[in-house]
Amino acid sequence: MTGKIGRQARTDRAAAWESVRDRLRARGLRWTPQRRALVDVLSRTDGHITGSELIERCRVADPATIPSTVYRTLDVLEDLGYVRHHHGVDGREEFHVLPAEDHGHFHCQVCGTSWEISPEEGAAIAELMERRRAFRVDRSHVTIAGECAACRGAFAGGGTASS
Repeated sequence: MTGKIGRQARTDRAAAWESVRDRLRARGLRWTPQRRALVDVLSRTDGHITGSELIERCRVADPATIPSTVYRTLDVLEDLGYVRHHHGVDGREEFHVLPAEDHGHFHCQVCGTSWEISPEEGAAIAELMERRRAFRVDRSHVTIAGECAACRGAFAGGGTASS
């Protein structure tokens, strides 16, 4: 059963990227080697990637890749729903490739690990802020920093700054 789901997900991803060229052209943009390289890199990327990582990977395929072209194309691809940007706890911009829905992140300040906030958790956080503060949250830009359970446990019993 897992194989079928995996194959279907790969088929869905491939189908999503097939229309990029036509959609960019519909926006008046040419299908340049640099844009082709960027779309190829993104189509083989799962999860999150930084702009600088994208530029490095694109330059492998096309050494003439210019950062401004990558970022301008990413802006259009975000408008079209292919990527969604967010800012990590360190402020650096990252892109989520083919996001199913907007989400935020938890970031452990001790070990540096980050996790996605589930849709249910994100909805609860957003609803709380809307109800208590009349503030509408853009969940894709939420990063909550703190300490993960593993890092808190690493200090338990061994003496901590709080003991």
